[in-house]
Amino acid sequence: MLTTRKCNMIFFRFTFLVLALNFLTVYNRPAGVHLRNMESFIQAVQQVEDSNPGLSPLALVRALRRTAGHDDLMTVHFLGASHNLSDTEGLEGSILNATSFSFFDKAIHHIVTDHGEERGVVLAPDGTTVALAPLLLGIESGLKAKMEGTEAVGIFPLSLGRTLGLSLLSLQDIPPSMRLGPNGCWDNVEQPKVFKLSRPATLATDAVINGGMDGVILGNHLSKLPATEQPQALSEILRGYYNFTLTEKQGIDAVTSYISPKRRQLSRQLLESLDLHAEVMTTLTLVWKLEKTEWIALDSGLGNAVQDGLKTFMHRYLDCPQIIPRCQWGAKASRDTPIPLSLPLRFLYVHHTYEPSRPCLSFSSCSRNMRSMQRFHQEDRGWNDIGYSFVVGSDGYIYEGRGWSHVGRHTRGHNALGYGVSIIGNYTAALPSRHAMDLLRNHLALCAVNGGGLTGNYTIQGHRQVVNYTACPGDALFSEIRSWEHFRE
Repeated sequence: MLTTRKCNMIFFRFTFLVLALNFLTVYNRPAGVHLRNMESFIQAVQQVEDSNPGLSPLALVRALRRTAGHDDLMTVHFLGASHNLSDTEGLEGSILNATSFSFFDKAIHHIVTDHGEERGVVLAPDGTTVALAPLLLGIESGLKAKMEGTEAVGIFPLSLGRTLGLSLLSLQDIPPSMRLGPNGCWDNVEQPKVFKLSRPATLATDAVINGGMDGVILGNHLSKLPATEQPQALSEILRGYYNFTLTEKQGIDAVTSYISPKRRQLSRQLLESLDLHAEVMTTLTLVWKLEKTEWIALDSGLGNAVQDGLKTFMHRYLDCPQIIPRCQWGAKASRDTPIPLSLPLRFLYVHHTYEPSRPCLSFSSCSRNMRSMQRFHQEDRGWNDIGYSFVVGSDGYIYEGRGWSHVGRHTRGHNALGYGVSIIGNYTAALPSRHAMDLLRNHLALCAVNGGGLTGNYTIQGHRQVVNYTACPGDALFSEIRSWEHFRE
């Protein structure tokens, strides 16, 4: 028979065990482990660094590769087998103890499920989605070259070249535009757990290409650090690129460091210095030699397929700006069936939002502005959807409104004749950032022309030129666009 004392002892031991288990669970779990965002990954990396003072970033990124099992033939060819590298000894235990082996394995290992869920990707603070594996391979390649004083020959093949080339070849029976991508959307941008693709995946999804570009950018930067400068800790490398803060005084125009919203601009600068076709073909030849890939036929047909595919890659990922899709900023559905546009269009109408009156400088604030404008247009104006075709933020990105294919509600009497693009802010007395205007003038417009949305001789006009009752896009911005090519009085 249990006495009161024995019952109390059992209760005490049970309570102690529960508290101990809770403590161990919290202590050993990286902050936000259940969330698939970049900050959670960086925090987990930092826990390993804190547990191993003096740990070099190269040793850590090699240990992460070993944890994720990324020792394929091409990676070993350029970087060596991770299990043979002495600086990773003992680190696996640190990763297991400090942050959990399964977290890093799941965070880095890239797959697409049969249901279209893409794993091994994280949501970056700027609203884009990044595959970690190509990012880390680029960083490791750059760090290896820096520490050994050698040329960084593996950065492009490992980060971007192999996946890009194989994706272009694996789907030769479909149009080049379908051999790359797609993008997708998170279940919840505040607490991201599931990322679903918008259509069947290729080998080079948008997240893989984003991660590859970031790997090329950071890898090249690290490989060219001065001999006297030691690289930062891995967590600091990632935090500096992804977790930046823009202010109205220190906007994107004033930023000289590498940050993720400049991904496409920086990638273009790096890739234009290469013979991209030759680099991809060289990479594919190496794949064939190392992996004895039978379906890769090294002939002129392969070269032509790569050339056609690279034109699509250049258009979609270098000429075009990154556009944040509706599902990512939290758009509500249109209240009626959208009306298709008859393309190509002849006009591009420039607006400012006036309200919100201040530039938005982050993904979270720009997304709030988009939801606010859509709510105003649908509920106060009684429109089916947000009026603009696209909206330009000062965070480095363009936000999808009604998009490329559907008639907007932006320029009365002219909605079906052109795209209506607005820059968030009031530009009566001040100009938007140069970067925001460049996105509209030189990237969105070029993307529309090359993609068949605008005619080559399209006309740019301010909202006020075709609608009498408005001062939009503000005196300062209107004065600016009058100097742009394609502007017509």
